[in-house]
Order: sequence, then structure tokens, then C-alpha cells
Amino acid sequence: MKQSMRAKRMARHHKRNQAKSKLSLVSLMDIFTILVFFLMLNASDVQVLQSDDSVSLPISTADKAAAETLLMLVTPSEVLIQGRKVSTTAALARKEKRALEALKAELDYHTARKSQLPEEKASQQATAQTMAQSITMSITIMGDSQVEYAVLKQIMQVCASAGYTKLALAVENKSDTGSALSAGGMQ
Repeated sequence: MKQSMRAKRMARHHKRNQAKSKLSLVSLMDIFTILVFFLMLNASDVQVLQSDDSVSLPISTADKAAAETLLMLVTPSEVLIQGRKVSTTAALARKEKRALEALKAELDYHTARKSQLPEEKASQQATAQTMAQSITMSITIMGDSQVEYAVLKQIMQVCASAGYTKLALAVENKSDTGSALSAGGMQ
């Protein structure tokens, strides 16, 4: 059976258009590269403080984002610094000397760890005064809303005596979109 002219023309047309249906991956890869860079640059808006189920933070309208500092967790039963148990809240409420000394010792330990510089940099430092000025001593206290203020005040006094002059209390931010952790600072 012989093909008509129309059928031949359609067959030629289909053969020509089959070669042009390739997908250009170069532009697609460019788009994904730009998307990855965009997400990497804008991913810095992450929550710094980890919420803990054992601590119910007070609710506030603080708008200052929390910075990454030494973290002290004060639950109704115990006090933890960077996840390490230091004392009990009841012992601090009774103003036991041993509990206060343990808290101060742990803070001094973290101060010593933070102030240790590599030997190369230490030899380049002119005086001990410039070393002390270059180290900013700040701490964020995540205190449970059930903990008495007198205990928190006592903890803040121990922090100040250990050299942590920049104190921040973590609160749960009450906003229209939901809740996030914030830190209100005191100096």
C-alpha cells in the first residue's frame, strides 16, 4: 500500500521534532545551585536555644534573639550547666555553701576552658589585660517558671562573682505565629 503525500509529510515532521525534545540540564543545575546558596545564606535564622520538656519557661514578648553562650538550665529539682548536673535547686534555696561552691567551681572551669588560648596566640598577646578584654563572659539562664526568684537571684550573683557579667534569662516568646525561645539580657 502506497502512502499518501500527507502521511509522508507527517512522518517527516515527526522525525524532525523528535531530535529537539532533549532536556537542557545546564540551566536546571544553575537554578538548583542558586537555590542551594540562597538556602545556605538564609538558614542562619535558626533557634539557638534548645527547648527542654523539663523546663517551662516564662512567657514574654521579648524580641531579642538568643545568642550562643554558656547555657545554664535551672529546673525545679536541679541546676545543669551545659547538660552537666552541678547542684540541686533545693540546696541553693537553703543557701548551702557546698552547692554554691560547686556552682562557682563549674563556672570557673568553663571560664578557664574559654580563656585558654593556643601557645602561638598567647605569645603574640602583649599583656594579660588585653587577653581579659578579648574574652566576653556571657551566660544564658533557662530558669523554669516554677523556680523561686530568690534562687535565680542567688545563681545570678554567683555568675557575676565568677566573671560572667553579661547575663540573659531565656523566655518563651509569645507571638501571633507561635512560640520561639528568646533571651532578654541584663548587664
